[in-house]
Amino acid sequence: MSSPLTLAVAAATALLSCFLASAAVLIGFAAGGAATDYQAGQACPDTYGPVLSRENMPPDQAAKVVETARRQATAHGFVQPTSAMYTGTLIADFGATSRQTVRFGYRDDGIGHLQQLSPAGGPGFWVGDDLTKFFPVGPGTTTALYSKAARVETPAVGGVYHALGTPPARWWCSQQNKATIYKLANDPLHTVVFASDPQLFTDTVQKLGLRESLHISFYLDPPRTPAEAQANLDRSRALVADIQADLANQGLGNVIAAAFPFERSTELAAQAQSNVLVSITPLAAISVLVGLGGIATVSLQWYQRRYALVRLLAARGASPWALAGLPVAELGLPIVGGGAIGIVLSRLLVPFYAPPGTIAAGAQAAAAGITVGVLALSLILLAAVVGMRAHRDFQVGRLPRGARKSRLLRLVPWELATAGAAFYGWSRLSNYGASSQQGIPLPQVDPAALTYPVFVVLTAGLLAGRIVWLLLRASHRVRIWSRPPLQLAIRRLASARAPVTGVLVVGVLAIGTLAAGTGITAGQRAALDTKSGAVVGSTTRVDVETTVGMGTAALPDSLRGNSTVVGQLTGTGPVVLVVDPATLARGAYLTGLRDQVDALIPQLRAPVPGGLPALRVGKNAVHTASMPGGLPNAVPIADLPWFPVLAGNPGYVISRDALTPAQLASVPRWSLLSTASPEQVGQAMNDAGLTQINGASQAQALDALPFYVVEWTFSFVTVLGAALAVVAVLALLVAIEVRRRQNALSGALVLRMGMGMRNLFGSHLIELGALAGLATLAGVTCGVTVAALAVPGFDPVRWLQPGSALPNQTTFILTSVAAAVLVVLLAGWVAMRSIRTTRTVEVLRG
Repeated sequence: MSSPLTLAVAAATALLSCFLASAAVLIGFAAGGAATDYQAGQACPDTYGPVLSRENMPPDQAAKVVETARRQATAHGFVQPTSAMYTGTLIADFGATSRQTVRFGYRDDGIGHLQQLSPAGGPGFWVGDDLTKFFPVGPGTTTALYSKAARVETPAVGGVYHALGTPPARWWCSQQNKATIYKLANDPLHTVVFASDPQLFTDTVQKLGLRESLHISFYLDPPRTPAEAQANLDRSRALVADIQADLANQGLGNVIAAAFPFERSTELAAQAQSNVLVSITPLAAISVLVGLGGIATVSLQWYQRRYALVRLLAARGASPWALAGLPVAELGLPIVGGGAIGIVLSRLLVPFYAPPGTIAAGAQAAAAGITVGVLALSLILLAAVVGMRAHRDFQVGRLPRGARKSRLLRLVPWELATAGAAFYGWSRLSNYGASSQQGIPLPQVDPAALTYPVFVVLTAGLLAGRIVWLLLRASHRVRIWSRPPLQLAIRRLASARAPVTGVLVVGVLAIGTLAAGTGITAGQRAALDTKSGAVVGSTTRVDVETTVGMGTAALPDSLRGNSTVVGQLTGTGPVVLVVDPATLARGAYLTGLRDQVDALIPQLRAPVPGGLPALRVGKNAVHTASMPGGLPNAVPIADLPWFPVLAGNPGYVISRDALTPAQLASVPRWSLLSTASPEQVGQAMNDAGLTQINGASQAQALDALPFYVVEWTFSFVTVLGAALAVVAVLALLVAIEVRRRQNALSGALVLRMGMGMRNLFGSHLIELGALAGLATLAGVTCGVTVAALAVPGFDPVRWLQPGSALPNQTTFILTSVAAAVLVVLLAGWVAMRSIRTTRTVEVLRG
């Protein structure tokens, strides 16, 4: 306890080492959980387990398969399966109305998951309002179904439901092709008639002499980790094997086909977890080695401070390895305590630095085990360093201190080695781009490519440290006593070149790593948002009727302020997009393109010689292009790299104001672009009685997992930067505390010579501000530059425009500057505290 500063440094070093070691493991496994959650969110909720299906199946066989699946599900501990059965197209006769083409179907609990429009629905047949809007059909209407073989009188209509749109509600996700009607695709079907009872469906199909399509699935709880997903997959395979064996015993072998839709998702989630773990392992190892280096430094400091005691014990016969136990006895408890706090903090702070995924208990145990191993290595290293020094000094004989060797090590240009490592990492980054362009679902981030930003920042820090070292060495030539605060600040910096240089290097590395990590993660989020927005054209896109595109059918009031309608013409050449200049900015995704579009769109209204004025999108050398649909030629007036809906593909944008009504009527496809959510758009369109199909949303336009993997990987770089920032601040405060008596003595002298307290405080602020300012400037500049260069390289879909770019980093820069100012003020207060609390007479007498 005679040196509390040494205890604090040892505890802090162990804390940071264990925190980073544990955080690396937790980030990797959290990435696996987050990837599983993402894949589960993209899949239909009844596809986490097995799916059994068969087309053109006799009803009696379908009933036996369903019964067998239910029996085996109970034996294997599965929830009861959900079966769905559909026929092909039928003719339905609803009393006095004309005959309509329908599809007949049934799904377990299906009626309960429909939006029922009848005030008092009952058993029987349920028809959709896609039919009842045009024909007088309702509860109690008599029905009959016709097939080529028979006519069957069926029960009266039991109720009316709101027809399922595309895409349907999530519970119906896997049934989209059977349970929905595509009105704008000239689908001859008018509705899907659902039976309220499976026996009613089976009896009706048998009387009609038809076959059916059978679909059996299981609504399991969504898996939260790759291990859970793999366990579901293994259980599903065992279940299917027993179902097939049971059917074979009944003489129904191979009547049903089995699939495991979530199998590929399970593989991708496991691969995402592996990619993140493999990618951050080198950085985690380097972090742990640096922490162990800090422990070794603490060991040497302890040895120097306790040298007299060690020498006395050695003279009394203590062996070097017995002496090695002494630092463990004195520093072991702070190191173990600091490491335990690091483990606890790494677990408590997971929501702030790790991907939002579930971490299994086994992963948490693995993280704790690894950190315990780091603690054990720290204690072993602590003992080994002291034991070897004692062996060298007291058994082999004192050896030269190696001052010349140390001097030579300082002259070695280490920044060249780190620059070479950075260049190697940059070269490995191109492999990631190549795999991305080849369409690999989940390209792996090369560990060497991940170290590239860190080594670049480290090179900048070492270079800044070497320059400052040389300047401080030559600072004795500076003579500016006309500015005493500045002269004193320079003298104090020069008197502590080694700690100043160390704090500067760590500060540059911390701020630069933070800038690179946060910049690249923000770049991935921005790239996903921009690319998906460009593909969809807005938050939501749905194809609408021609009457909406022509303007004869008004949009719902809730969509008029946030939506626009665009038309598309396709032919043998590029796609032509017809936009409405008055509403385009309301609904289209124009992030990063708005200023250009606002300036160019008005120029599309007036015809130009030779054809229609157009904006040319993408790479296309043709200056005039023939238009589909018999429209005049397109005459480009400007080029754009990308445009909503076209997303960088070759095409032309023209204004609807330049077209005649007849030309507008020839546009075959109209789409609504809206910043409202898909649910809001769907509800508003349904309430207005407007048909909508082919819905697309920005949230599901692209496979986001490759973007997330890069973001999750660099979350460890951000954590590393934050840990280094803590180290830099602590190192600065420790260095000031070590110079406590020196500061008090020099402060007392200058105060006696007439300098005011305010000027003395200003001198300390100049000293600390120069150090923190240089570290902030070098770190921010290098980190932001590295992030700007790396963001395009980590783009997982480089073929899709717009290209990735670093988002605005003003917030990070201002935050870094504000943090640096606060640290300088705190450090200046600590330095002045020793002067204010010390009696000048006693210091001068001492």
